[in-house]
Amino acid sequence: MPRRPARRAAVLVAGLTAVLGLTACGGSDSGDAPAAEESSGSSAFPVSIENKFGTTEIPEEPERVVTVGFNDQDFVLALGVTPVGVRENLGDYDATQRPWAAEQLDGAELPTVGGTEIDVEAVAALDPDLIVGVYSYMDQAVYDQLSGIAPTLAQTDDHADGATPWQEQTLLTGEALGREEQAQELVDEVEGAFDQAIEDNPGFAGTSIAVDLTGVGSGHYLLGQDDLRTQFFTDLGFSVPEASTDVSQERLDLLDAEVLVLNGYTAEDTAAEPLLAALPVVTEDRTVHLGSYSGEVSAALGYGSPLSLPWLLDRVEPALAAAADGDPATEVPEV
Repeated sequence: MPRRPARRAAVLVAGLTAVLGLTACGGSDSGDAPAAEESSGSSAFPVSIENKFGTTEIPEEPERVVTVGFNDQDFVLALGVTPVGVRENLGDYDATQRPWAAEQLDGAELPTVGGTEIDVEAVAALDPDLIVGVYSYMDQAVYDQLSGIAPTLAQTDDHADGATPWQEQTLLTGEALGREEQAQELVDEVEGAFDQAIEDNPGFAGTSIAVDLTGVGSGHYLLGQDDLRTQFFTDLGFSVPEASTDVSQERLDLLDAEVLVLNGYTAEDTAAEPLLAALPVVTEDRTVHLGSYSGEVSAALGYGSPLSLPWLLDRVEPALAAAADGDPATEVPEV
């Protein structure tokens, strides 16, 4: 990953380890992974896509795709392509069992190409003709190495590292795969699910929400607009802080928004932490618990993909609606 201030780097790694739960299990051997399953029949190639490090030139439709981002395999799978290699799972969540991609994976266990860092040699051993790493945190040096192996799709410079909206990530991936029309249809379908949730819950609009990573930094870490995971909530109309920040015990008031989402905690965990349990947002039952980082709900938020987001919405919308209704008597259901 690129160099960054020590505390920010520690939080990033801890957050990814705790939340993302990405990629299938296995070592970095090449194995016998399936190649791209069905041709798009696209005449779009050659394709040129600008990224923050240069230009991705894809001469023809890819057949062997390796994903080196922390969630990129979901985007490739959503567009009908099974990657031949993926980024390693950093957390306790068993990514091979994630329900939102069960049909696309169909039990496949894919070779891995590094965890915290990308294993460039493992990527090369898989002989890819496209490398996808929009959510990879790669730097220029790694991009140059990967581009020497195959055309490499990185994020654009329009957003902070790791904050590319899922819609843009879907469209970029679709363009690289020659499946632009399918990608746009997928974006429209998922946005339609969010639009319905907004229509059903007009109270979400403008409501402040604190999304907390528990057990990170000083014990709590408030996510802002610079983190991919808050986009799920802003897409529903909620308001989040501009920037992520560490939250000490002395500043737990930063979590006292109109709605609090605790990632990594159950209700029992919150009750065991007196200062947190005393916040009005907790005592007035305006708090949603996403549960353990090794669970499906937390992992779905970490993926932030067109596969995981509708699945997550189905499970979290009722709890968010109860927490945001302004009535302390409304019990927030478990997710």
